[in-house]
Amino acid sequence: MRSQLTDIYARLYARFGPQHWWPHHAGAFEVIVGAILTQNTAWTNVEKALANLKRARLLTPAALNRVTTARLARLIRPSGYFNLKAKKLKAFARFVCAEHRGRLAHLFARDAARLREELLAVYGIGPETADSIVLYAARQPIFVVDAYTRRVMARLGLARADATYDELQRLFMEHLPREERLFNEYHALIVALGKDVCRKSQPRCGECPLREICPTG
Repeated sequence: MRSQLTDIYARLYARFGPQHWWPHHAGAFEVIVGAILTQNTAWTNVEKALANLKRARLLTPAALNRVTTARLARLIRPSGYFNLKAKKLKAFARFVCAEHRGRLAHLFARDAARLREELLAVYGIGPETADSIVLYAARQPIFVVDAYTRRVMARLGLARADATYDELQRLFMEHLPREERLFNEYHALIVALGKDVCRKSQPRCGECPLREICPTG
């Protein structure tokens, strides 16, 4: 399995190149806010919402904790489900301020397992969002699983179509070196493949760098 996963990574990297997730200029809190806002929407919509929050100087735990939910919802409207996401952002800001004195460094001092456990206890944060925060904001090695991961692994015959989140995550974490950079790049490359080539309907198999090793290609 390790050799298969390594081969997949090499083929994807050769085709798509480094993905540079997340933007280098983004701070850890911006990454967290983005991870929450990107639920059920395209990243282009998230960027508009983040721009609004930047202009309003609300990209800190303390500032988000102070702002009213109604105003926050208006600012993040481009991301969709804005009332629900405003509640989620407020819940996270309240958690950081109450449990970690408003300091992400204090939160990120936990190891990946404990950090993930704490995040999952916060309203509105599920496994994918929690793992995105651990990997992309806290810079700790954990593999993020999403719909693209499930689709690609199932089509490659490496996982069941109905595999659980934890099963898919273990597939990578038990057979690859636990390196933050590797997990970061691998997940981003799978997204690039799933978004543009290995699409849910009308996949572009003729353009796929994995076609030679894909039994359904």
